[in-house]
Amino acid sequence: MCRPGRSGVMFKSPVAAVIGLILLIALFLATSLVYRDESEPVLSNDAAPAAIDVLRFGHNIPEDSALHQAAARFAALVAERSGGQLQVEVFPAQQLGTDDQMLEMARRGELDILLTPTAKVSVSLPALQYADLPFYFPAREDLYDMLDGEPGRILLGKLRDIDLIGVTFWENGFKHFTANRPLRSPADFEGMNIRIMKSRLLMEQFHAFGAHSIPIDFHATRQALADQAVDGQENPLVAIVSMGLHDVQSHLTLSSHGYLGYIFMISAQVFDRLSASEQALLIDTARELTPWERAETHRREEALLETIRLSGVSIHQLTAQERAQFAAATEHIPGIFEEVIGADVLSLSEELLDRKYGRGDEIVVGLDADLSQECRSAGLGFRRGAALAIDEINAAGGVLGRKLKLIARDHKGLPSLGVSDMEYFASRPDVVGVLGGVQASVAVAQGDVVRRAGLPFVVPWAAAEEVIAQDRAGDPVFRVSASDTLVAPFVIEHVLRHGKRPAILFENSLWGRGNLESMRAQLKQRGLDFVVAESFNRGETNFELELSRVEQGGADVLMMIAAPDEGGRIVKRLAERGMLTRVVSHWGISCGDFWGDNSDALAKVDLSFFQTFTFIGNSRAASRALEQRYRARYALDRNQDVPVPQAVAQAYDSVHLLALAVQQAGTTEHAAVQRALESLPPFEGAVRRYAPAFSPRRHDAMGVENFHMARYASNGAIVRAEH
Repeated sequence: MCRPGRSGVMFKSPVAAVIGLILLIALFLATSLVYRDESEPVLSNDAAPAAIDVLRFGHNIPEDSALHQAAARFAALVAERSGGQLQVEVFPAQQLGTDDQMLEMARRGELDILLTPTAKVSVSLPALQYADLPFYFPAREDLYDMLDGEPGRILLGKLRDIDLIGVTFWENGFKHFTANRPLRSPADFEGMNIRIMKSRLLMEQFHAFGAHSIPIDFHATRQALADQAVDGQENPLVAIVSMGLHDVQSHLTLSSHGYLGYIFMISAQVFDRLSASEQALLIDTARELTPWERAETHRREEALLETIRLSGVSIHQLTAQERAQFAAATEHIPGIFEEVIGADVLSLSEELLDRKYGRGDEIVVGLDADLSQECRSAGLGFRRGAALAIDEINAAGGVLGRKLKLIARDHKGLPSLGVSDMEYFASRPDVVGVLGGVQASVAVAQGDVVRRAGLPFVVPWAAAEEVIAQDRAGDPVFRVSASDTLVAPFVIEHVLRHGKRPAILFENSLWGRGNLESMRAQLKQRGLDFVVAESFNRGETNFELELSRVEQGGADVLMMIAAPDEGGRIVKRLAERGMLTRVVSHWGISCGDFWGDNSDALAKVDLSFFQTFTFIGNSRAASRALEQRYRARYALDRNQDVPVPQAVAQAYDSVHLLALAVQQAGTTEHAAVQRALESLPPFEGAVRRYAPAFSPRRHDAMGVENFHMARYASNGAIVRAEH
C-alpha cells in the first residue's frame, strides 16, 4: 500500500520515491538561491577587507615646526585618499634615532619614509651639496625653480643609487649669519672661528671670507658660542630661536646665503613593494604639499625675527651691494664642487639663471658634451678648459669689446639629444660657435645641423674621420683633436712593437668600424692582419666568447676600440683569466675614470693607450700656465694630476681659436667667423703652436707630432708610455 508524499505526489515504487525526493531537494535549493536576501554577505576572496598598511615616517624636527605640520597634513591626506587603507604614522624630533641612524634604517627598508636635511644625505651622495652653494641663487624663487625643475629632478633621481626614492624638497628656511659683531662684508669674518656642520663646501665658504671653520654638533652649538669656543655660526631663523642661539649672540645678519633644504624620501625597498596607485598617492601628495610647507616656513619667520629682535639682538639686512661682495668672494665655489655636484646640474642651473638675469650684450660660446654618463670626466674637462680660456679672454678685455659667456648642455652621449641641443644653440643669435665631443656618433649627427645653420662647430675631441666633411670648402666644422686617418698608422706601429699576432675587439659603431678598416689597411701594407677581429655592442657585459676566440686565435697582443664601460669589463676579464695581458687601446677609455674603476685589474694587465696631450713633463709655457690656473681655480691638491688633461687643454685651445676668429672677423656673423677660422694668425696654445690652426682645405689642427702612447701610473696619473 502506498502513502502520499509530503508534497501530495503519489509514488508507485521506492525507487521512484527516492528520485522524486532528490528532485524536490534540488528544487528547494534552486528556489532559495533565486529568492535569497540580497543584503546577506557573500563570502569570497574579492570581498575580503584589504589589509591596512601602516608606514612609519621619521624626521628630526619638533612638533611645533612647519616641517612637522606638513608631515602631519601628509599623513592625514594619505589616509583620506586611500580610504584608510594606507596609514602614515609620524615620529618627530628624532624619536626613531639620529638623522644618520634613520637614514641607514630607510636604506635598509626598516623605516618607510624619511625627511632629513640635504647636508646629512650629502655624506652618502655628495651631489646634494647643491643646496649649500653660498650666494649662488639670486632669489628664493630662483632656488625653488631649480629644485622643482630639471636640476632637482636629476638630484632626486640620484637617490636611487643609495636605495632611496627622492620625492621632493621641503625646507627649514634659508641660512643667516650670527656673531658678536656686525658681519656686513667678507672682510668682517677675517680671523673669526665659525661653527659649521661637517662639510668641505662650508669650510671653503668661510675660508673664502678669511675665517676658520670648526665643525661642531648642532646640539652643542649654543654652549660653544656661550663659551666663546667659536665666534659665530650660520643657521635658519627657526634653528636660531629653537636652540636659543640669539641669547648668546648679539648680531644677526639676514644674508639668506644658503638653503637648509630637507629631502622627502621613501625607502626604495618599501616603495618597490607598494602598488603603482599607492606609489603615485605618496609622491603626488608630498609634492602637492611642497608649496604649503615652504610658505608656512616663510610665514613663521616674521614671528621668529620679532623674537630675536625683542631679545636685543642687532639685525642687519644685506644690501644689494653688500650681497654682491659676498657673491664675488664665493663665485669660485661651484666650480670647485662641480665634479661632485654634477656638471650637468650646474650647467642647467647656469642656463636657467642666464635666461632670467643674462645681460644680453655677451657673446655666447656653446658647449655640448656628455656631462652625466660614462664620459662625464671628459665633459667636465671641456667645461673647465673652456671656462679658463673665457676667464683669460675676458680679463684681457673680451672680444670686440664684449665679454664671452659659456652655456653648456648635456647630450648624455645620445645623438638625438646632441641634435636637439645643437638646434637650440643654432636658434640663439648670441651664440657665435659651439664646442662638442667626445662620441663620434653624436658629433657626426650634429654636423648635419651646423652645416644647415652655418654655425661654427669646433670639436676638441672626436677622432672619427667622418666628423670632418670630405669637402672642406665652406664647411663650418673644425677639429682640435686627433683624426683616425693619422691615428691608425701611429697606433699600429705601437701594436707591432708588442706582438706580431694582433687581435682586435672593436665597438660596433661608426668609430669602431672605421678604426677596424683603417688599422687593418695598415697591417695589410705590412703583409699582416688581425688574427681575430670581434665586434661588440654598447652595453655588452659578457666578453667571455670574444676573449675565448682571441685566446684560441693565438693572439699575442690585443687592440681595443672601446668606451670606458666595455673597455673596463674587457680588462677585468683579462685579469681574471690571466691570459693575454698586453693590451693597446684607443683613447676612448680615458674619457671617464678608467683607472679609478679598474685599478685592481690594471695592476695585472699591461695596458697602453693613445693620447694627444699631458701636463706631466710638458715644457710648453702655455701648458704650464694653464695647469697652474687650473690648480688654483679648482683647488687641486699638489699631489693630484689634472684629470682627462687632453679634454681640458684641447677645449681651452678651441675657445681661444674661436675668439681669435671673432676678433679677426670683426663680427659674430657665422660665415665671417668660419672664414676667419681658415686664416688665423699663429697662436701659442696649450697643446701646440698653431701656425696656422686651419686652412680652407685643412680643418684638422693636429698632426702626428702631437701623438703619444700613454699608460696609467700607480696613482692613476696618465703618463707617457715608453716605446
